[in-house]
Amino acid sequence: MEAQKMKNGLLRTIKYDAQTAVKMERIALKLGRPQRLVFAQMVDYFHRSKKDPLDVNDELLKNTLLKQHRDYIGFIRTQENDILIPIKREVDRMTRSQKNIVDFFNSQQKHNKVVLEVDRDMLDGQKSLTDIIKMALGSLDGISANIATKEALKDQFRYILENYIRTRDGFGMMTSAKEKEELVRVTRKQIDLL
Repeated sequence: MEAQKMKNGLLRTIKYDAQTAVKMERIALKLGRPQRLVFAQMVDYFHRSKKDPLDVNDELLKNTLLKQHRDYIGFIRTQENDILIPIKREVDRMTRSQKNIVDFFNSQQKHNKVVLEVDRDMLDGQKSLTDIIKMALGSLDGISANIATKEALKDQFRYILENYIRTRDGFGMMTSAKEKEELVRVTRKQIDLL
């Protein structure tokens, strides 16, 4: 009977090394199917998909990464709209208000020098107020500088994201869940350090 099957072309033999045999056994065990069935399914998959087994660019992986990239960009935009833009508006409003106060005090000071003989104590009080306002403006400038670091933060986040994508692209079909979890853990830790 066995000779009859071989004659009809039903059975074929493929020779491969021990490492490949171990990999094949692991795949079959993981999928819970016999090795012969797994091999036949692999051949059918590559025949139907017309993929080259050496080509690791998987469309599903690309789509998943693209979706994750869109999610990250959406998160950044949400943070920008919900937090950064309102803070910048408020800081700009406060800066304009403080500038108006300084301009008012400066105009009052000039007016007082020309029109009235100003008491020395009053001038000292105005100077201290002007100094306080200048310090407040300096603080506001510092806040504005911190907002400017947003772009640097975006660049750092973009680097972390690109590193994650590059590492994820390097994973093969047999990459363990532990390695994937380690990549996610390391990426989250890098984001936490921002």
